[in-house]
Amino acid sequence: MRHHALVLTLALVIAGLPLSEASAGSLAGVTLPDRATVGEQTLTLNGLALRSKLTFKVYVAGLYLAHQGSDAAAILAADAPRQMVMHFLRSVDRGKICEAWDEGLAANTANPSAELRGQFAELCKLMPDAANGTQIVLTYQPGEGTSIRVGGVEKGRIAGKPFADALLGCWIGPRPGPGDAFKKALLGG
Repeated sequence: MRHHALVLTLALVIAGLPLSEASAGSLAGVTLPDRATVGEQTLTLNGLALRSKLTFKVYVAGLYLAHQGSDAAAILAADAPRQMVMHFLRSVDRGKICEAWDEGLAANTANPSAELRGQFAELCKLMPDAANGTQIVLTYQPGEGTSIRVGGVEKGRIAGKPFADALLGCWIGPRPGPGDAFKKALLGG
C-alpha cells in the first residue's frame, strides 16, 4: 500500500512540474510575472527562454501575448498587443545588442525596406549598454507602435506593425538568432 501511495505521489509531483514552471514564470534565477497589462488589456506570459552564448547566460526573455499560442506565424499575423521582456544576466554593450537585432532582421525579413532598416537603426540609438539586471521591455500596441523601455524608463516609440513584426521575428521568425530551442520555449514548448 505504501508503494502505491509513493508511486501516486511521485506521479502527481512529476505531472505538476510543467504546470508549476509555467505558472511560476521563473528561469535561471529570474522571475517574471504571469501577466502584464498593456493599455486596458491583460497579456499572459506565453513562454520563457534563456539566451546563452558559448557557456555564458546572457538574458532571460519572456513573451507576453493577448492569446497564448505556439504558432509563430499566427502570433506575428495577429494585430494584437504583445510584449517582449529581456532581463540581462550579464553586461552586454549596445553594439552587441544592435548587431544581434540587425542579424535577426536580415535572417527573418525578406528584403527589408529602407524604412524598416531605418527603424532598427532608430531602435539602436535608443539603446544604452545593458548591465547585469537591466530589463528591456518592448511593447507593441496596435495603432500606437512599439514602446521601448529600459530599466523602467521609456526611451521612445517606433510606429507600425511591420517594425513590431520584424523585431519579434528576430526571436520567433524562421531563423531565430538565439536558436530554435529558444524560439520553442518562447512559444510555450
